[in-house]
Amino acid sequence: MKLSWQDLRLNFFFHASLILLCSMLGSTLCVAAEKKKPTPRPATDVLVLSNGDTLHGNLVKVVSGKVTFHTETLGDLDVSWDHIKELHAPEKFGVLEKNLKLRGKNAGSQIPVGTVDVADQAITVHGENAPAAPVAVKNAEYVVDAATLDKQMHHEPGFLTGWNGAATAGATVVKATQDQYTFSGALGLSRSVPTVSWLRPRNRTLADFTGSYGKITQPGYVAGGVAVAPTVSKSAIYHLDGERDQYISAKIFALVQTAFDHNFAQDLQLQQIYGGGLGWTLFSTPRHQADLKATIQYEKQKFISGTSGASQNLIGSTFSATYLLHIKPLIFTQGLAYIPAYNTPRAYSANETDTLAFPAFKNLGFSVGTIDSYLNDSPTTVPPTKRNSFQFTMGLTYAFQSKY
Repeated sequence: MKLSWQDLRLNFFFHASLILLCSMLGSTLCVAAEKKKPTPRPATDVLVLSNGDTLHGNLVKVVSGKVTFHTETLGDLDVSWDHIKELHAPEKFGVLEKNLKLRGKNAGSQIPVGTVDVADQAITVHGENAPAAPVAVKNAEYVVDAATLDKQMHHEPGFLTGWNGAATAGATVVKATQDQYTFSGALGLSRSVPTVSWLRPRNRTLADFTGSYGKITQPGYVAGGVAVAPTVSKSAIYHLDGERDQYISAKIFALVQTAFDHNFAQDLQLQQIYGGGLGWTLFSTPRHQADLKATIQYEKQKFISGTSGASQNLIGSTFSATYLLHIKPLIFTQGLAYIPAYNTPRAYSANETDTLAFPAFKNLGFSVGTIDSYLNDSPTTVPPTKRNSFQFTMGLTYAFQSKY
């Protein structure tokens, strides 16, 4: 397989631009995520424990029966309801009950908002009108301040805010009889709106980039009076995709997506995918999440072989599954995809990615992973092109989390 100088130059600038764009975007998002800490509220709230101790500070939030209360001397304290006798908060909070179904533009009217008093294992919210009916503390799934509730329900983060993700980079350089170097990197971004788990998602945006480039150079030499020319072997594998989900219900969403692939080892110059379809969230908990997706799409494949590069236009689908698992201190992600082509059945492909991340210090960590891709309809070349491509990757990872 040989590339002309124009092809090499175009490939270089195309892939370098992708890497630079993703790196700049990742850096911008990391900076955007850093926000100034809000001015602390006056310590106006009162918490009375079941043993009679009284604390003065601020009610931060309530999540699944765990009350977070902040004091100047002790910091954030997590206390369960059964250890609390009374709680009085003169600032406004919203109380979300278990199994509350929020639908439509007026969903916020279903949530009582006002000052909060807790006594006898019941929460009373004093709104602008008459107090709402008391809510048993065991039925109060979330209690959040009114400003946060309004921001999450009625506003959306700007383009550069609300993102979560991770950037990974790795490199290998060898200087010996052969010169060898390999560079690899990845950037994964995700933004769900609202950005909190206690409200039903309205939309989600995903973007991913993975790439690796390597070269082995064997210098020329003379053996037995015969000059042997230098040889160069290279590898270049890149993947870029984006997806936008719009939720129809808590578990079903419509989606549009695009993807771009280049794999020199499989003779693939560029594969482009543009499609749309439906997705289904099988389950979503703080511990793990799984999604199934199906699309109808247009796909164009251009191969390296040939004078101007063979190409084909395909109509097909992507059937995929994604899984995310949090087990402290590990994070495991997996993606599976099968891509059939209906007008050219032999031109199907499939891929699988697996990543295991180990947080180490603050936002820094270490990750290992595999990328396995199969392209059934690669052209005939000399030497023969293998249909399967497998990568094992490892590198340093920087994780960033939205402060929105």
